[in-house]
Amino acid sequence: MKQGEVIAGYRITTAPTNAGGGKCIWAFAEKAGTAYFIKQFLEPKRPKDDARDSPSLRIRRQLALEFEERHRTIMKRLRPDARGGGNLVLATDFFHEASTYYKVTERIDTSSLEKPQALEPRQKMVLLKTLGTSLKQLHDIDVVHGDLKPLNVLVQKRDDAAFHTAKLIDFDDSYVAGKPPAPADISGDSLYGAPEWRRYLREDGSASAGDLTCAVDVYALGLMTHLYLTGELPRHDARFGSPADAVDGGDRLRLDPRLSDVIQELLRAMTQGDPKRRPGMTAYLKTLSDPDVCALRHRRPGTVAPERKPAAPTGSPTRTSRIRANFKPRTGDPAPAPRPSAPPAEPAPEPAAAPRSPRSSRVRINLGDRRRDRNAP
Repeated sequence: MKQGEVIAGYRITTAPTNAGGGKCIWAFAEKAGTAYFIKQFLEPKRPKDDARDSPSLRIRRQLALEFEERHRTIMKRLRPDARGGGNLVLATDFFHEASTYYKVTERIDTSSLEKPQALEPRQKMVLLKTLGTSLKQLHDIDVVHGDLKPLNVLVQKRDDAAFHTAKLIDFDDSYVAGKPPAPADISGDSLYGAPEWRRYLREDGSASAGDLTCAVDVYALGLMTHLYLTGELPRHDARFGSPADAVDGGDRLRLDPRLSDVIQELLRAMTQGDPKRRPGMTAYLKTLSDPDVCALRHRRPGTVAPERKPAAPTGSPTRTSRIRANFKPRTGDPAPAPRPSAPPAEPAPEPAAAPRSPRSSRVRINLGDRRRDRNAP
């Protein structure tokens, strides 16, 4: 592929580059007056139909067939005209010329906000919800993005828009849940790879193809949420090469203490080692229903986020918070100390009654459906 060349009707308008391309090179192109982004895959190569048969040829032909089927399956499931797919940048064409494969998408502005952490809380909430909604669209049809990372998310704001939104791009490593490519054919980013994904690539038998589900994306989104809110990934012991390796090694990821308690609980659940216990995108989006959870708070070491003062009583029942987190409690954390009841204003004339049991805190997170006049979630 070179500038000025015409490939299947697409005229290459810029010099091809490998920048951020992994196992491919890309350029911009034009066809029938429309601008496109075109990608040329460096591998696999498609054998010629009349090539002389041999064992190695049959292997290469099988690899090429699997490559084609995976891309065409994802394109059938993720259509550019799908309802609500405005923030998914999907392929419009996939073909081969001779032995080389190409994929085409419409050209979009590739500029992206460099510091999402500098946005105010409501802007962060909207940004994360648009990203979560796009990911939910994939997961609802059992599609794993497979290479979720900041480079594959464009954070943009139209001139006439009030909020930044996230556009999800690059579905070259996408696959149907439980049916990923062979380890040798995966080219994702190990920094954002989930623990089971890392084990699958090592081919040590500790993870199978069936373990690579949509929870792989949930893990990566947990890391990205921390990055977008604070500007950094969660920290871990330096002896581990990635957050996933740290989790696999029993190290607890260190979250930014400025994050709200609700977000910390969410991220703990999203980045845990067991993929079956990670929350789905519905729970993620419900947690982001209030911009206040995206605010950063400076705390003294060893303290927790300040409790909100309850609203003054009125004639109608006080509404509880709409923020819900449907996650199991973390193990290993100490239980909060009970708060003793206040002493009576005057001593009772009768002999002292048995001591009253301590009152437990009335501040709680509703982990299930909200029902009035019930203490249990």
